[in-house]
Amino acid sequence: MNKLLQKLLKTSPTKHTSVLSESDFFNNKDNILIDVPIINVAFSGELDGGLSSGLTIIAGPTRTFKTLLGLVCVKAYMDKYPEALCILYDSERGVTKEYLLSQGIDPRRVIHTPIENLEELKFDMVKQLKEIERGDKVIFLIDSIGNTASLKEIEDSLSEKSTVDLQRPKVIKSLTRMIIPPLVNRDLPCIAICHTYETMELYSKQIISGGTGLLLSCNQAFIISKAQEKEGTGKDKELTGWTFTIHIEKSRFVKEKSKFSFKVLYNKGIQKYSGLLDLGIEAGLIDNSSQGWYRHRDDEKKYRLKEIETEEFWTDILKDETFKSFVKNKYKLLSEYDET
Repeated sequence: MNKLLQKLLKTSPTKHTSVLSESDFFNNKDNILIDVPIINVAFSGELDGGLSSGLTIIAGPTRTFKTLLGLVCVKAYMDKYPEALCILYDSERGVTKEYLLSQGIDPRRVIHTPIENLEELKFDMVKQLKEIERGDKVIFLIDSIGNTASLKEIEDSLSEKSTVDLQRPKVIKSLTRMIIPPLVNRDLPCIAICHTYETMELYSKQIISGGTGLLLSCNQAFIISKAQEKEGTGKDKELTGWTFTIHIEKSRFVKEKSKFSFKVLYNKGIQKYSGLLDLGIEAGLIDNSSQGWYRHRDDEKKYRLKEIETEEFWTDILKDETFKSFVKNKYKLLSEYDET
């Protein structure tokens, strides 16, 4: 090893200093596979990727699966690490014991911290992160940062002041400045639920509330929209669930403005293989030349549309290296050093 390099490594007082090519922060990053393949693609740009450390923002209007998507990630993390804990910062009191159990999450492994203002969130989270060491398995869920008042906003109301709180974005920016380095250094994921608002432009668009601090600091920011799923015809049509679409507002891993849809039915929950059909057809692995029928490119067996949301149909396709490469090249942010 170069003598100057050795000297500089020894001189640094920071215990994690190392040659970048050998750094744990880049070579041994955690990767949490979600049970729904299209959500893994939204997080990483790859079918075999998933949730990683750092801050993830999930935003959208009311009833757009935001908290449930956060809990899907929490369950995946806890399934991978039986000793893992979740620290839940709760300003909305919407995540109950029954809610956690319905998602397959053991409430005994969830530390529930009710918060009434952003300062409480900041002070508690900074203290908790100081006690956690790299190698400890903890996932943070903030529900929600978008609808939590600042201390000044509360104090102004108590003093009967109606002035707009201009400090709130600064408090959020201060929070992210303090939590991002330890989250990344300790390889811990944090999911923050946010809300959106419509701009007043001629062609309005959804904006994540809370100022620029969240977007500047996060690994990825999702904005979720929804559309109805119905069955039947005419007046007999019945609402059976929703199709939720993740819009990539920001990502360090996935091409921005990409969209990923998945289906949630009232009687069946999340449809594990939803959102993959169009990709399979585009990749040339699924033949849909016979109207209303689908089949694998090299198989004569045909399936109806309702029959393809099954493990039998998707197992071989999801293992196909051609399909994996197609998805990666379509969505992942690649550099000239990445293998394609």
